[in-house]
Order: sequence, then C-alpha cells, then structure tokens
Amino acid sequence: MSTLVAVLRADDGAVQFANAALENTLGLSRRTLEGADFSAFFTDPALLQTALAGARGKDFAALRYEASLKRLHQDPVPVHVNVADAEQVGEILVELWPLEQHARQDREERLRDQAQANKELIRNLAHEIKNPLGGIRGAAQLLEMELDNRELTEYTQVIIHEADRLQSLVDRLLAPHRHPHLVGDVNIHEVCERVRSLVLVEYPQGLKVQRDYDTSIPEFRGDRAQLIQAVLNIVQNAAQALSERVAKGDAVITLRTRVARQVTFGRQRYRLALELHVIDNGPGVPDAIKERIFYPLVSGRDGGSGLGLTLAQTFVQRHHGLIECDSVPGRTDFRILIPLP
Repeated sequence: MSTLVAVLRADDGAVQFANAALENTLGLSRRTLEGADFSAFFTDPALLQTALAGARGKDFAALRYEASLKRLHQDPVPVHVNVADAEQVGEILVELWPLEQHARQDREERLRDQAQANKELIRNLAHEIKNPLGGIRGAAQLLEMELDNRELTEYTQVIIHEADRLQSLVDRLLAPHRHPHLVGDVNIHEVCERVRSLVLVEYPQGLKVQRDYDTSIPEFRGDRAQLIQAVLNIVQNAAQALSERVAKGDAVITLRTRVARQVTFGRQRYRLALELHVIDNGPGVPDAIKERIFYPLVSGRDGGSGLGLTLAQTFVQRHHGLIECDSVPGRTDFRILIPLP
C-alpha cells in the first residue's frame, strides 16, 4: 500500500487535495473528500484536531502519532500519521502510512543493515581463518611424510580432509566479494529456465517444477550469472525441504513471474518491479529460524551450510532488490523483487 497524502486548509482542517492512495483506502472519490473535515475520517478526530492546532500555532515543525483511519464498509486501518506545514502558506500536509507497511519498511531496513554487517563479519572471519588453515594443512602433510607407521597417516588424512572442507567453506563465504558485478541484458525467464533444468537433472523423479510466467516482463540490466545462482539457491533449498514429498512423488515447486506496479521497497518507490515467486508445497520454514533465515550459517536441515539464502540475498541486493519469505506448513513463498526500467 502506498503513502496516503492529504493537503488540508490550516484554518479549518478541510481537505484541499487527496491522492489516489487515500481515495482507494477510504473508498471515497476525491470530489467527495475535497472540502470535508479530514478529522471526521478518524476513529478519534480529536487527535488530528489537536495536531492541526499545534501546526497553526507553529508549536512544531512536524508531529507524528498513531491513529485509526475509518474505511467505507470495512474495518478501520491503523496508520502512522505525520502532520507538517505544506509548501503553500495556509496549508498543512498530512501523510499516513498503514502500520503494516511501516513495519515492513523497518523490517527491510533491518535486513539491509544485517546484510551489511554479515558481509563485513564474513569477510573478516574468512580472512582470519584462511591463513592458519593453510598452515594446519601444510603441517599435516609434512608430518605424514615423516611418519614411519603408515597406520598413523589415517589421522593426518583426517586433518587434511577437514582442512580442505573448511577451505571450501571459506571460499564459498568469500565468493560474492571476489567476483565483479558483470552487467548485461537479463531475461528473467531464461534465468528461470536455466534453474529449472538444473534442478530437474538433480531431481528427475518425484518433483514437478511448474511455470507460471508473465511473458510481457521486459529485459533489464543485471548480472545473469548472479541471478541464476540466487534463484538456484532458493529452488534447491525448496527441493531439499520437499524430500518427503519427493519420495511420495507429489513435490511441487512453482516459478511465478509478475510485474508489480507502484511498489515501495528499500524505502524507495518504483513504477515497475519484477516479482519472482518460488513457491513450494513443503513443510514450511521452522518457526525457530523464520526471522533468521537470511543470516549466514543458519539452516533448517541437518548438514546444511546455511549459506544458500545469505548468498541469494546478497546477489539480489546487488540489483537493488530484496527477497521476502512468507511460510506456513504446506506453502512457502520466497518473493524476489527487483526494480525494472
């Protein structure tokens, strides 16, 4: 839902202008709204009346509070209200954000901040691990060459094998920061088809990957390889979560593309955005990790590295987008949003 905007006359609080988002929310036309007392559209009119009196008296530059906005034939909607002087003398600007949208924006901001903190932590930690790891592996190799008892080489082989496994993990942690962002024209359906073919090779039986494409979606500038990896990580996660259904033969993953119009994410408004859904009919994300699934090394399955979704979020954020997750038992929906030209 967009920001709701009303411009009021300062002397009596009558509506001078209402944007389309406010009209839609109230279920009233602009003609009906113009000239009406705006405070009458709130469950507690006194809150706005007090704020308008303060604005007229220049008691503040801007005032924020929470209220409930009435809607025609619907329940009131909780909103965050901002009252401030408008550019024109004698007018007051009132902006309203539905609290659900406000909470979502806060959540997106926390995700971005967390992603940045994760990136710095991972990069520093990986570099700290990398050097001593090489020393451990080298020392194990030298020790193995000096051992007379060949049975003892089993222990040195364990050290070497585990060092190599950790090295592989470190390389994966550093991968997004090592490769340059190679921008070209991207067709999202070519990305989806590539991912689909890769997953079906890995799961030839028991898994159906359905297509639900909007073929009108235009190409956009992006890094095709990174987007393939991001979508592949999400789809592979879904396939792994569907293991029981794969065994039964009724596992389904749906790749759905749509154009979202006039959407706000990352505290920016976009006229058009790609909306790519990866939907599965699995057990859902465990409640214990729902709020942390994009954190590094957090996994909902035994043996998982917990890097797939972290890397996917990193690659999508490089395209000024974000990934959201909505999950209940029987349906998990990962939604990728990327601005379109």
